[in-house]
Amino acid sequence: MKKIVIAILLMAGSVVTQAQTKDYTRDVQSVDAIMHALYDVISGDPGVARDWDRFRFLFKSDARLIPSRKDDKGNFELRAISPEEYVHLFSSRISSGFFERELSRKEDAYGTVVHVFSTYETKEKNDGPVTNRGINSIQLFKDQHRYYIVNIFWCAESLGFPLPDKYLK
Repeated sequence: MKKIVIAILLMAGSVVTQAQTKDYTRDVQSVDAIMHALYDVISGDPGVARDWDRFRFLFKSDARLIPSRKDDKGNFELRAISPEEYVHLFSSRISSGFFERELSRKEDAYGTVVHVFSTYETKEKNDGPVTNRGINSIQLFKDQHRYYIVNIFWCAESLGFPLPDKYLK
């Protein structure tokens, strides 16, 4: 009887582990796929957990996210953070809904390097008013099997830089 109980527990644990392991490989097969996954994974209603494992899967291990911001004196500055630090900051600061979608994109590629200039807008509700816009400068690494995000460096209109028309087309 004891062996049967142990076998059932091991099988149940295996099923739970398999259910928790998701396949995110489709998210990294093309520039379109990784860009869609990036915007999709951070967007959602308040109280809805984001799939942070999916988010982490998009990035190379030493990747950086670099927001432009103003300090207390109005000076521009940067703060480079890891994807894991972004997860913690995002989770602690966004109590309302957050939806970010791509408005337009310009990309250049050479060999293993892809640069994406992605114009975005943010909202607190998917169908709500736009709360901010800006540009994400995203560097991707293309290996033989997939794309990885290496860096995301962004600037929002709220810093005082209206988006030029050429980045809205």
